[in-house]
Amino acid sequence: MSKKIIAFQGEAGAYSEAAAYAYFEKDASTLTCKSFDALFAAVSTGKATHGMVPIENSLAGSIHRNYDLLLRNELFIIGEYHHRVSHCLMALPGMALGDLQQVYSHPQALAQCENSLLALGLPPVVAADTAGSARALKENNDQNSGALASELAAQVYGLNILRRNMEDNPVNYTRFLALAPQKNDERQDGDYRTSIAFSLINKPGILFNALSIFALREIDLTKIESRPQAGKAWKYLFHIDFIGHVNDESVGNALNHLREIAPFIRVLGSYPREKREW
Repeated sequence: MSKKIIAFQGEAGAYSEAAAYAYFEKDASTLTCKSFDALFAAVSTGKATHGMVPIENSLAGSIHRNYDLLLRNELFIIGEYHHRVSHCLMALPGMALGDLQQVYSHPQALAQCENSLLALGLPPVVAADTAGSARALKENNDQNSGALASELAAQVYGLNILRRNMEDNPVNYTRFLALAPQKNDERQDGDYRTSIAFSLINKPGILFNALSIFALREIDLTKIESRPQAGKAWKYLFHIDFIGHVNDESVGNALNHLREIAPFIRVLGSYPREKREW
């Protein structure tokens, strides 16, 4: 069996790479991509066997770009992974907290650690991303600065972790989707989640009618998101996740019913549901 190559957006040591290793395990190799578009292209063209893409964060919400890219590319969701985002304050080996004059990181990471940085008296400095901030410390031999990044980034760039769990809110998770060029519709034991996208003709009660299709069959909806349709002003696509597999009788009946009122519908994947206590 050929080795898995997992494409992710960001630099070596990014949280997406850590999620890729956690989901696909250490025997997989990773491929850095500068953008989400490049990630999808890498999997679509065979440069990578799989992709690991963030779709929502428990604090920051949905990553809309990736909803759009799911529809623009012929890839399928084969799994999900909820990655605990824990920001580490790191610096060059031998440096102490008292040596730091500022801390670099992605603006979202800095915002999530605002109170912790204030308590330490360290001003935040915006950088392109978390792992890139760690790399810059190493490359520039910056002995006056720290970075907020993942534990993996500290390992990759040989940095010292001065303080773990810098985030102000510990309930910080990012839900990642594992992508592949081929779908896997085989039903195994256990719970499954299915993701679909569909459009509707605008008329009173149409969204209620669409969602009722699932409610009447007691299918649990876990997520709903609306996105503009490209090239169609004030027209929308709806993305929903629900518990169940496309091969379940109730799900199959629901999708057939939905097709009667939806001009467009696409099943993005049925995949094992990750369950954990939050």
